[in-house]
Amino acid sequence: MTSTGPTRVCFELRVAPDLLDEYVERHTPVWPEMLAEIAAAGRRNYSLFLGDGGRLIGYYETDDDAAAQAYLAASPVAARWEAEMARFFVGLEGRPDQAATPLAEVFNLEAQLASAGETPSTEESDAP
Repeated sequence: MTSTGPTRVCFELRVAPDLLDEYVERHTPVWPEMLAEIAAAGRRNYSLFLGDGGRLIGYYETDDDAAAQAYLAASPVAARWEAEMARFFVGLEGRPDQAATPLAEVFNLEAQLASAGETPSTEESDAP
């Protein structure tokens, strides 16, 4: 199956449990200049989800993940942000934005509906 839409990237990191509150505070809000760099890199629909024990799941969409990674790797703003964020993560070597390993996507509703020749619907069905 060939994808015609954006690349969806999901990754997992582990935040040190004793630093969870500070990690959340640092993201409420993120520096405006860092937000601008993320957008300029071509990442959109970017979210982070925090679970029990410091499990952090990130998700974003982009048209060219390699170009987005390269842009952020060269960004002085991102370098400063990532240097400050590095201490929050457990078992990670290097910059968090460059060292996180993407998770494999095994299911996407829209892609499977398109492959089956159907379109997603948000309307309620009249069936009982």
